[in-house]
Amino acid sequence: MQITATRIPDVKLIQPKVFEDSRGYFLESWNALVYAEAGIAVDFVQDNHSLSIRHTLRGLHYQLNKPQGKLVRCTRGEVFDVAVDLRPGSSTRCQWVGAYLSGDNNCQLWIPPGFAHGFLVLSDIAEIQYKCTEFYSPASEQCIHWADPTLAILWPLGGEALLSEKDAKGVPLADAKPLG
Repeated sequence: MQITATRIPDVKLIQPKVFEDSRGYFLESWNALVYAEAGIAVDFVQDNHSLSIRHTLRGLHYQLNKPQGKLVRCTRGEVFDVAVDLRPGSSTRCQWVGAYLSGDNNCQLWIPPGFAHGFLVLSDIAEIQYKCTEFYSPASEQCIHWADPTLAILWPLGGEALLSEKDAKGVPLADAKPLG
């Protein structure tokens, strides 16, 4: 397994070891001991799975209370996955990092608590699965607008973004409620 720090060092790109043969492949997607040795010593309490079509953009979501750490992977198709640092006092606060995750590259992105998260579907269909360190709390959920000019995220959008009503109404970063 290869674990690499991104431009925001606490966000890690993880490339699991894949064992392939004529029958298919096997990979270990989570091992508490191996990840703890790499500095990701967390307890996951919830797994999420979503299926989306091309140009779907979900995010940028975060929770005010009990922020979620997320271990994200794409098991089918391809997405551009984004994490935005919202941690008070962080030297990388209000910076973003993105990674291409796909069913072909099997990469994962570790996003620690205190980050907003979103992704854009680049393939006809994509399935995303992610483990969370905290339970989803609808009353605590916030959404920053995906196209906020202050963030200037370079989404590789080849058409018009397909958004939920909630995501279309995301607030500018300047108006986002800060984490505790």
